[in-house]
Amino acid sequence: MAHYEFDMPVTEAQVRQLRVNDTVTLHQTLYGIRDATQIHMFDHGRKTRFDMRGHAVVHTAPNVKWVGETEAHPSGYAPICIGTTTSARMERFTRPLMEQYGVRIIIGKGGLFAASAQAFKDIGGVYLAIIGGTAALETTWIEQIEEVDLDDLNPESLWKFRIKGFGPLLVAMDSRGGSLYTEVNAAAKDKRAGVLAELGVKS
Repeated sequence: MAHYEFDMPVTEAQVRQLRVNDTVTLHQTLYGIRDATQIHMFDHGRKTRFDMRGHAVVHTAPNVKWVGETEAHPSGYAPICIGTTTSARMERFTRPLMEQYGVRIIIGKGGLFAASAQAFKDIGGVYLAIIGGTAALETTWIEQIEEVDLDDLNPESLWKFRIKGFGPLLVAMDSRGGSLYTEVNAAAKDKRAGVLAELGVKS
């Protein structure tokens, strides 16, 4: 296990050096995205002005407050609570995010599945896991909401956050096919089978 500090954006080589159980802390820029954002981008053909090549996205629909555009809040929004949502619903968007927009890192809860694992291998990407219930802590890692796009979808807009010390986050899926979720599931099944055998229960 190793720890990495990344100033965003990152290169394919940087991402491919990561392995399951490594930890990563991100600095500078992070994009917030969710179901409706990606449905509009990939099902309805909407485009964003943001350049997300080499960047990370976090699955979120943040709680924000409109305060007007100021130097402190150039987007007009102040962050109130920026948490992370379950990723499973967004499985089908992993490959297009990487192929069409150059995204390298996806941050979420609960993991992704086989299609995403293959995209990470083919293109060079990783999934970083956040524990549920840590929204208050995550919000302290966000210094500012710099810009927002597709804001008619608010709160499922496309958010550009300025971040400092976002992490450490756990590498749960890597570009070599490693998946903490697969490993944990296999270990749980083995343990279950062992317990049932000890009890004389046929499975």
